[in-house]
Amino acid sequence: MNNLKVNCYSGHTYAERPRSFQWEGIEYEVEEIERAWQEPEEKHFLVRTRGTKLFQLCYNETEKQWSLTELEPRLD
Repeated sequence: MNNLKVNCYSGHTYAERPRSFQWEGIEYEVEEIERAWQEPEEKHFLVRTRGTKLFQLCYNETEKQWSLTELEPRLD
């Protein structure tokens, strides 16, 4: 079961830019999109949330489903 819900800006096409997402019962607001890229049938976004958490969101256009990977923040 996918417990991820993504709120995104959708202009000309769906999932142009994620704005926030709910995961494991917690609402995260996207503070910054650090990187966005397209792969065959997928849109990927590297996002930083308030509180500096880093996630990779991926929208699979064929399955019409989002997935999420929580990443470790970089220590500069």
